[in-house]
Amino acid sequence: MEGQRSDALVLFGITGDLAAKKLFTSLYKLAGRGRLPRVVVGVASSDWTLDQLRDHVRSHLEQSEINLVDEILNGLLSSLRYVSGDYRNADTFSRLGEALDDVSFPTCYLAIPPSLFVVVVEGLASIGLNGNSRVVLEKPFGRDLASAVELNRTLHEHYDEDSIFRIDHFLGKEPVQNLMVFRFSNSILEPIWNRHYIDSVQITMAESFGIEGRGRFYDRVGALKDVVQNHLLQMVALLAMEPPVSDSPDALRDERSKVLTAMRPFDPDDLVRGQYEGYRDEDGVEPDSDTETFVSLRTEIDSWRWAGVPWYIRAGKGLPVTVTEAVVEFKRPPRPLFADPGCDPHPNHLRFRMKPDGVITLEMQAKRPGDALLSQTVPLRLVHDTDESEIHTAYERLLDDALSGDPRLFARQDGVEAAWENVEPVLNDRPPAIPYEFGTWGPEAAEAVAPRDGWHETEEQL
Repeated sequence: MEGQRSDALVLFGITGDLAAKKLFTSLYKLAGRGRLPRVVVGVASSDWTLDQLRDHVRSHLEQSEINLVDEILNGLLSSLRYVSGDYRNADTFSRLGEALDDVSFPTCYLAIPPSLFVVVVEGLASIGLNGNSRVVLEKPFGRDLASAVELNRTLHEHYDEDSIFRIDHFLGKEPVQNLMVFRFSNSILEPIWNRHYIDSVQITMAESFGIEGRGRFYDRVGALKDVVQNHLLQMVALLAMEPPVSDSPDALRDERSKVLTAMRPFDPDDLVRGQYEGYRDEDGVEPDSDTETFVSLRTEIDSWRWAGVPWYIRAGKGLPVTVTEAVVEFKRPPRPLFADPGCDPHPNHLRFRMKPDGVITLEMQAKRPGDALLSQTVPLRLVHDTDESEIHTAYERLLDDALSGDPRLFARQDGVEAAWENVEPVLNDRPPAIPYEFGTWGPEAAEAVAPRDGWHETEEQL
């Protein structure tokens, strides 16, 4: 089935928030590129008619920032079919089968709560779709290691691994993919990309806003499960992976999985959890909640390349800025020649910024203008001068890949379980969440697991 293009997309949860906020625009853009299948079947519990669904899709697209073209919009709307019903009801899947009567190989996208994954997969199997379709699941892939293993067991009862696409939209982002390209397309980096020359790696995912009305969801998850276990460990894997033997999907995923397997499980003594003041007043949050909105941790990767190099991760909401970036800090020179005695410069470092833009900065030392033989920090900055219309959104790219059967940017079973193994110790034995003031960098106690010279300031702070 790899390489076979699906002739239909089945979108479970088509009336939900994810579809409205992310997927409708992706469907429109795929239609504009001639990449949308001729049939799009929406499935949801909402008791709507097909016309109501079409009005819903049209309304959200008209509110988006896309300059709509009538021909493309009408083509998308005409491709829609709708099946309304309870996912636990066999009749819902019987009617889905009828809606797919003229389809040979659909891709089924589960934009639904994880608690319904097994119900829907078993429903698809009940009408024989598991043998000639792909299934796409949204994160989280389980609540912990045991539930992830159980989910994978159930999935594999009905689908082969190459038909299962675990989507993490973070891997579809242009700057995240640039981590791989920048690393492996520049031979100048390879001799120094190891424990001999790199002192530490710092990864930050900061958001200046709170949970934005998602209290009921977020209070069951927290920062560790929401972004560290998936997004940020994937970033670690991209930075630390060995060169793949080829650009084939499994070669790339093999190397990402090896990193997660070699990583030390998180130690509660090397982790600080925080909760911004006022979090418990949010709608849907328990009044005595201990859910973390901030986490800072230190870990290592026990591989030949990275042994002894600390990896620092911090993520949270209610922080001073909104930025996602990785800073690779190189070792200091053996002697501080030409340094200003009153200023100890940071060692060279390479900054990959994923959000709010895809800027890459290498900070070097060069002579300060003037008579004195002193150095100063000079940033060498790469800014992509690209027409934004040429860059596909993360969901657009990943939907297109799933429809084509290209799994390279999707998580694989072994990688998912290895990531959960790393997080598991601090799920069962976790320090209490410490309050911190909204708009700060988390609780003061987080300094206990900060890099030796402190965190690099984000470029928004410089």
